[in-house]
Amino acid sequence: MNAPHGPADERRHFNEDIAKLNLSPLWESLHNLVPKQPKSPCVPALWKYRDVKPSLMRAGELITAEEAVRRVLVFENPGLPGQSSITHTLYAGLQLILPGEIAPSHRHVQSALRFIVDGKGAYTTVNGERTTMFPGDFIITPSWTWHDHGNEGIEGQAEPVIWLDGLDIPILRFFDAGFAENDTEASQRVSRPEGTSAAEFGYNMAPVKNVGTMASSPIFNYPYERSREALATLAKTQALDAWQGYKLRYINPLTGGAPMPTMAPFLQLLPAGFPGKPHRSTEGTVYSVVEGKGTVFIGGSEFRFEPQDTFVVPSWHSVRINADTGADVVLFSFSDRPMQQAASMLREEFLDT
Repeated sequence: MNAPHGPADERRHFNEDIAKLNLSPLWESLHNLVPKQPKSPCVPALWKYRDVKPSLMRAGELITAEEAVRRVLVFENPGLPGQSSITHTLYAGLQLILPGEIAPSHRHVQSALRFIVDGKGAYTTVNGERTTMFPGDFIITPSWTWHDHGNEGIEGQAEPVIWLDGLDIPILRFFDAGFAENDTEASQRVSRPEGTSAAEFGYNMAPVKNVGTMASSPIFNYPYERSREALATLAKTQALDAWQGYKLRYINPLTGGAPMPTMAPFLQLLPAGFPGKPHRSTEGTVYSVVEGKGTVFIGGSEFRFEPQDTFVVPSWHSVRINADTGADVVLFSFSDRPMQQAASMLREEFLDT
């Protein structure tokens, strides 16, 4: 026969006593620590660009890029208030750089990606190589690389440039592994001609000597023009996936893996009138709308989207995306997939209804 269980007041006193020893009873938290399935506090959300841009431009009037270091409005998940996070593992925000400004050079352990949302002619310099930004370009800043941004325009014409920042800040915060360092000058000395890394690694070729595997991609600008052309060709030649349309992942050409070890970026095309089927995954995913309009269903939430909007799909929330009949939809997205794959814990389902 089992021994009788202690009454509630004895358990309470017991918990109070062991708390003084910095102990706690597993049996009272096991169901939260080892859930039957993910129960993310993150919630589905969409930010309309037409609502956010005026605030970002106002920030441009209130603080300089140099003073701010990075003039960014952070997308805070409504379920994670005060944490500067869009999911448990990802940070996202919109950054503005005005004509003539410089966002000063620094480096940090956090890996960063940029997806150009609005405007052209700004640049980013990474470890001495500069690249000019155009809408739809995907650009990476690998961990612990010097980087600065500026806006000199093109052929004497400059305009405000806005891009989506994605970083693994919450991951570094979890591991208590963050380091950062400011450069001695606001701008780096450009030591490599623009396009050098693309010439070396961007044409299905690589230098013969002195090339390792590199955790991050040696290419740091993936131009939208080429990526969009690839999707258009697939749409003419390949069968349509009922859940994701035509979807490609950006890669590190030396490994075939993600461009950065912590974040995976994607670009997908949904033909006009596409009626998506629902799928779900344990990865948290951030989307930026590049082209077209439509409706996204995330869990029990429904959002209308248009170009330059941003939305987030939390872990294990079903997502279904429908494209309006007027034009194709193109979506950029990034997620924490590489980390989950490395730990063999990624799970996803493609549903019929």
